[in-house]
Amino acid sequence: MPMWEEHAYTRKDENGNIMTLEEYEALNPPKAFSWADFKLYMICGIGFMLDSYDLFIVNLASPLWAYEFFTPAGKKPTVPAPTIPFLLRGAVNAAANIGNVIGQISFGFMGDLFGRKFVYGKELIIAIVGIIMIISLPVNGSKGLKTGVQKMWWLFGFRMLLGIGIGGDYPMSAAIVAERSTIANRGRMLGWIFSNQGWGTLTASIVTCILLPIWKHSLTAGKFSSIDGIWRTQIGLALIPCFALLYFRLTMPESKKFTQSVELSNVANASLNTSTASINEKALKTHTGEDISHDRRISIVEAHAVAPPKNVQMKAFIEYFSHPRHALTLFGCAFSWFLVDVAFYGINLNQSIILADIGYATGKTPYQYLLHNAEGNLIIAVAGYVPGYFLTIAFIELLGRKWIQIQGFLVTALMFAILAGGNTHIGSGGRFACIIITQLFFNFGPNATTFIIPGEVFPSRVRGLAHGFCAAIGKLGAILSGIGFNYWSQTDHKKYPGSIGLPGVLWIFFAMELLGAVVTYFCVPETRGIDSDAIDYEECQARVHHGHHNGNGNGVHEAEVTQ
Repeated sequence: MPMWEEHAYTRKDENGNIMTLEEYEALNPPKAFSWADFKLYMICGIGFMLDSYDLFIVNLASPLWAYEFFTPAGKKPTVPAPTIPFLLRGAVNAAANIGNVIGQISFGFMGDLFGRKFVYGKELIIAIVGIIMIISLPVNGSKGLKTGVQKMWWLFGFRMLLGIGIGGDYPMSAAIVAERSTIANRGRMLGWIFSNQGWGTLTASIVTCILLPIWKHSLTAGKFSSIDGIWRTQIGLALIPCFALLYFRLTMPESKKFTQSVELSNVANASLNTSTASINEKALKTHTGEDISHDRRISIVEAHAVAPPKNVQMKAFIEYFSHPRHALTLFGCAFSWFLVDVAFYGINLNQSIILADIGYATGKTPYQYLLHNAEGNLIIAVAGYVPGYFLTIAFIELLGRKWIQIQGFLVTALMFAILAGGNTHIGSGGRFACIIITQLFFNFGPNATTFIIPGEVFPSRVRGLAHGFCAAIGKLGAILSGIGFNYWSQTDHKKYPGSIGLPGVLWIFFAMELLGAVVTYFCVPETRGIDSDAIDYEECQARVHHGHHNGNGNGVHEAEVTQ
């Protein structure tokens, strides 16, 4: 059994005859979840577990940083934790997402330009370095880092480095999984990979619930200078799966489907060398014993005499998205991702604040407060966050991506409206239930599908950058919430001009989710059962035929399709 199962444009039957991917899958139905799928799941899924683990760990570690860095010496412990300056806390919350934007664009671009093999694994190395530097924060009294503000800026800088590595994983893992999955199980496999976010969330809560009792005495007695072991262990544990899977990522072979797809970039380029095409055609004729230049699909699949020049591949993105239909799809995928991330990260980066506001995270001592906060996060993860992903996996091939995305937007919008409008009328239990339902339909909804659809709707030759672009636009929404949530949710309008209180922020989230449903309906296509590479091939062939018949000099000669 190979480490990676691949499906390209075509396969051959037992007699050596070319058959389409659809025909191959009809004769060889894919298993629901094979051993090779499991290995792919493990190798590609680690980035998303790390992403979610980091997201929830910073949410759980922030109160620890507040106690350790911002409690004056000799002062009696307070519940809840001391306040970290709003812009500073927002910056640290948003740091990883700022890095995500850089990583998603740069690694997506390099993945399309240089190939998946060249890029994959490097993003994990960057994440490892970021984690090591975060947990290496100098101890109290070290020169240059004596104040809590200085230490928070250290965390900001290296959380951003960690974010670059995590961000690079989005387009690369999505592209690799999509290019190594069958049409019948592609959405399910992408859902499986992305569901690692749920395991990361759950693991973060469990780890915190285990670590807090170990430091119970220090937290109860207010000895906050000795609690840094909690958050260093919380964050450092992420190194274990990173090191375990680094080798497999660095030794991954190139994606066959990507290699074949980028050859179409030559067809899209109007200035090709006809002699090269002749070489390819001659090679095909020699290899098969007959002239098969009339079969464009065979030519594209089997001609590898000349790799596409890098400058041609760099132009492919612009050329592909110069067509209005493709541009509209890119807009729909990117903007819907932005809209869901404004609310999703607004809730998840600040879930501890929300739990305290609804009266769930309470306690007489810092230990009780932190433990109740961790338990609340754990309940939400078990009841809402994790099950949402598996509902997506179960129903994505039955209901389709677009339906799941729209209904998720609408249900989360409803929950935000209830939380905002009933803030003073609904008890803690009711609001806690609304948060659980919101998390459930984020993940049985747009948080999952905004990742899956860009991995399917764009052809392999532009998939890395297109997916990275959509993810980066989404992270801009996360940054907006990460920086602004703490300030906007304040109720003292004199002290914080422009603040609108937590209900006002939730109304904004409500509007964002409604708009997301509208954008999805009009701009995002259904991708169930669709092979974007085959469609890209047909569109490219149509353009070649059009240019050839027009004889306008800008067309490509018919033989040149072999490239």
